[in-house]
Amino acid sequence: MRPIDLLNGRLKLRHLVLVVAIADHGSVLHAARHLRLAQPAATRSLREVEDVLGVELFTRGPRGVTPTLFGEAFVEHARAVLAELRRAGERIAELADARVGTVTIGTLLAGSNVLLPRAIAALKRDRPGITVIVREATFDVQAPRLLDGELDLIVGRLNPIDDLRGLRQVTLYGEPVRLVARRDHPARRRRGLALRDLLDYPWVLPLEQTALRQELEQVFRDEGLPPPSDLVECTSILTVRTLVRDTDMIAALPELVAVTDGEIAPLPVPLEPVRRQVGVTLPDGRPLTPSARLMLDHLRREAAALTGRFER
Repeated sequence: MRPIDLLNGRLKLRHLVLVVAIADHGSVLHAARHLRLAQPAATRSLREVEDVLGVELFTRGPRGVTPTLFGEAFVEHARAVLAELRRAGERIAELADARVGTVTIGTLLAGSNVLLPRAIAALKRDRPGITVIVREATFDVQAPRLLDGELDLIVGRLNPIDDLRGLRQVTLYGEPVRLVARRDHPARRRRGLALRDLLDYPWVLPLEQTALRQELEQVFRDEGLPPPSDLVECTSILTVRTLVRDTDMIAALPELVAVTDGEIAPLPVPLEPVRRQVGVTLPDGRPLTPSARLMLDHLRREAAALTGRFER
């Protein structure tokens, strides 16, 4: 099949918007309603795109539409193009008025419990007109959003990016990870408390695909112990803190979380090999918007202020 010329004027921006909306809503009807179009007009526009490409983008079924192999590929590129155009508009607006703008930040489990709120507060003091959007998810969910332009940057524990082209990372500081429990947890009454003793209690751990979970499981293997069998898997820092505070559950949390909650506290069981590197993951080939650059500057400043806590 010959390469298709998509710059000859036949493909319109409205086509990209429509295709992405159909993929998001699962039907032409719902996409048309979302875009405030008549369904016949939406159907006609979809046919126009498919005629330009010479392939079928969606298969029709009784419950809506499903992207074909061609559709999945085209939707991915359409999202990237629309994200870049949104960013172009934001950047022009920011350059015209440096007091306004938007920065969208992805954050990971406990990746922002202290650092990100401080940096956001500092940014808002400087530029109250900038809107900050924070979205929490695991790194495997956030990375594609960063690559396609839906996120400006990701803040939190640095994950390996060797198999992800187009990303770079900035390390801000290293933070110890501590085992924590509520302050009146029965384990605190044991003398010579060791990791083995904590297996008598339930645990709340990060999801299996997270770097922290893998490191914790390696700690158990190094001690010749099985991982906890009575456990909850969770990436919501609020849920983790509530479970630890209200039950006998044990958790592994970054030190800044462990020492800033008055109802939970670290246990005297070290996790020497586990030290999370906190930093920012950025797009390598895409310049940051002025608002995102300001956010990164404040993250660096606040990280420098926090580093002293771990060097004492």
